[in-house]
Amino acid sequence: MSVSVQPSHATAMPELLLVANKLSKRFGGLQALSEVSFSICKGDIYGLIGPNGAGKTTLFNVLTSLYTPESGNCNFMGHQLTRLKPHEVARAGLARTFQNIRLFGALSALENVMIGRHIQTHSGVWAAVTRSRREREEEARIESDALRLLEYVGIADRANDIARSLPYGDQRRLEIARALATGPKLLALDEPAAGMNPNETMELRKLIQKIRDDGVTILLIEHDMKLVMGLCNRVLVLDHGKVLAEGPPAQVQRDPKVIEAYLGTGAADQAAKDKAS
Repeated sequence: MSVSVQPSHATAMPELLLVANKLSKRFGGLQALSEVSFSICKGDIYGLIGPNGAGKTTLFNVLTSLYTPESGNCNFMGHQLTRLKPHEVARAGLARTFQNIRLFGALSALENVMIGRHIQTHSGVWAAVTRSRREREEEARIESDALRLLEYVGIADRANDIARSLPYGDQRRLEIARALATGPKLLALDEPAAGMNPNETMELRKLIQKIRDDGVTILLIEHDMKLVMGLCNRVLVLDHGKVLAEGPPAQVQRDPKVIEAYLGTGAADQAAKDKAS
């Protein structure tokens, strides 16, 4: 007996991973964020750009609970991030790197990644003191996972090297490996290409694409516009703490308001003329 299957005309809606709603943050007389709203879908490489002082890192710090907003909220996979502590945000599935690399410089590359992995472990303090069989087995798994992640980011041969002795580009990769060790669903990268040469930036781009293809959604702050526009599927532009534009890269980079924020009013006027012609 044959079964007739009717074609579905419904279009699958993207799965929302993170929804930020009217986030505001003030430092004294400075309004660093003003009612910032946006959403990130599963599988995105979502770019966050803006001139210096636009509020990009402040927004990262609010999302990861380093800062508490005066108003607004952020839902991440059912968790209200603004109510969590930083380690609880990481455990919920949102990991981040920092603009200024924050490694344990005196520890090895392997130990740095193992520390990241420990956030998802189950052995308690007593097990660590007594070195129980369960604790020894778990520590062996953590070490194995850390070695795999070092290989994944391309620095497995540096596993036993002290972190501060690594070349700059490898330190960036190590920080990404440590963030991945927490098992994130969303990885927030704060200017990962800063200080990299063109070859290192190209390799970083390949790594970010691989991470996304392997199921981790990406939120990216970056000043390298060529990298952002070639890598991200959506881009949010901040200026003085406010949302200036949001959408696909090709649309955003033609927006006169965005051009004005980066290049001044003359460039914006020319962009408007070009669009009208």
